[in-house]
Amino acid sequence: MVATPGRAATASGAVALRVIPVAFLAIFFLWPVAALVRRAITVRNPDDSIGALIDRTHAWHLLGVTLAQAGASTLLALVVAFPIVWLYARMPGAGSVVLTVIVTVPFVLPTVVVGVAFRALLSGPLGGLGVGDGWNAVLAAHAFLNVAVVVRVVGAAWRSLDTRAEEAARTLGASRSRAWWTVVAPRLLPALGGAATLVFLFCSTSFGVIIILGDGALRTLETEIYTQAVGYFRIPEAVLLSMLQIVVVVAVLVCSRVFSDTGSSSGSARAGRRPPPIGGLTWLAVIGAWAWTLVLLVGPILVLAIRSVRPSVGGQWTLDGYRAMSVPVNGVTPLATLRYSLTTALLAMVIAVVVGLLAGLALHRSRGVAGVIGNGLAMIPLGISAVTLGFGYLIVLAALPPEVAASPLVIPCVQALIAIPVVVRIVIPALEAVPQRLREAAAVLGASPLRVFATVDLPLIGRSVGAAGGFAFVMALGEFGATSFLARADTTTLPVMIGSALNRPGATELATAMAASMVLVLVTTGAVLLVEFLRPRTGTLI
Repeated sequence: MVATPGRAATASGAVALRVIPVAFLAIFFLWPVAALVRRAITVRNPDDSIGALIDRTHAWHLLGVTLAQAGASTLLALVVAFPIVWLYARMPGAGSVVLTVIVTVPFVLPTVVVGVAFRALLSGPLGGLGVGDGWNAVLAAHAFLNVAVVVRVVGAAWRSLDTRAEEAARTLGASRSRAWWTVVAPRLLPALGGAATLVFLFCSTSFGVIIILGDGALRTLETEIYTQAVGYFRIPEAVLLSMLQIVVVVAVLVCSRVFSDTGSSSGSARAGRRPPPIGGLTWLAVIGAWAWTLVLLVGPILVLAIRSVRPSVGGQWTLDGYRAMSVPVNGVTPLATLRYSLTTALLAMVIAVVVGLLAGLALHRSRGVAGVIGNGLAMIPLGISAVTLGFGYLIVLAALPPEVAASPLVIPCVQALIAIPVVVRIVIPALEAVPQRLREAAAVLGASPLRVFATVDLPLIGRSVGAAGGFAFVMALGEFGATSFLARADTTTLPVMIGSALNRPGATELATAMAASMVLVLVTTGAVLLVEFLRPRTGTLI
């Protein structure tokens, strides 16, 4: 049989869908990791066995600490998020949009900003608790960061549940609480498990929060990778810890996939269900849940805003921190750093949307083992150590020509790598929601695959793609770990500048860090508002 031009074009298009995302992943993920492993092998002392490296780095102890703090952070996030999940499932209309923005902003804030906010909170209004820094501060910051994951995953599942089974249980004499525990709760378990695995993943690879709130005394796999690689330049030790962390990430992603498959096969949801009306004493619970939400999620940001104009507790009110943003530091002003951050984040957003959309299309059309493997590979950059990647990039760039290593595309591509998994997670459900009959009708009328996508798929998923772009922008804007390895005086991003300012003594440096953090909060909030405007009114973005 002779292949027709149409079939040849379709085949070449299908290959292109896979080649571009795979090439991007190979260059910006597999290459630096492979270079890091190769460097570790070449510089390793032949007398050093794996066991000796494990003993020297206290790897098993660090693994235990990392898993323990991630587990405790996950449990705390689930507990503190429950009232907000309940509110999210019941809140209609504009109230739901406002709640979603309040919940989402902490999740997409740069971790360095969250660390600054909690340092201001625990040394200011909550200074009497004696927490200050340490594991309690880290766990609280992790819960603050990850409430959005629990709310948007579990709350969306709860909101879409078919209420007929619960109503039947009430008709048969079950109390409201018994009907919830016996009918609703079991159907939320897959979503709860999926949310817990994501929170665990993010907390197990946390870096900025632990560095800022740990005061140099707390050690996890992530922070020890940085210490071994940058502090002592012990490459074999750093690579060993990185490989151990990758094993943890892959295991957590497999668990997340299991919960996702369980949840998708439950078949007990009705998309777009209206929340039940609020009446009677329920209003008291709603008011209490709103108060809890504002204290938990808005309180730390409000304290940060106050500290940005009053840097020291009991000190004078001043705008010196904001004025200092126009004063050069190492020849570059913080305002110039902000402009550079916005430029690179916009470029990273474009790269992430293009590559993520192609990856989403390829995974949407993949079935069986290829689809499972592809989904796993697409998600790995979301949880991989930013420190590992950053050090791998240093090794790779050192071997490249100077004009390539100094390319303005390096940092945006690194930032895009972190955002691509989120774009994929948003795009795939949107593609699955497009009626297949519309594609088939367009194909029957003679439209090529590219034209089918442009005229059928793209208009229907356009809002989802826009929302994905918004998330990619804020994630790129806040990326700290890998970018801190690549930043130079003229390519420093605002999160890296904030981290550097916190490490320098002086009230002026602290005021500048607080002011710059508030600027990032405002930019991030604006981006989240845009995402909420663009996103479809059903489903979840996480």
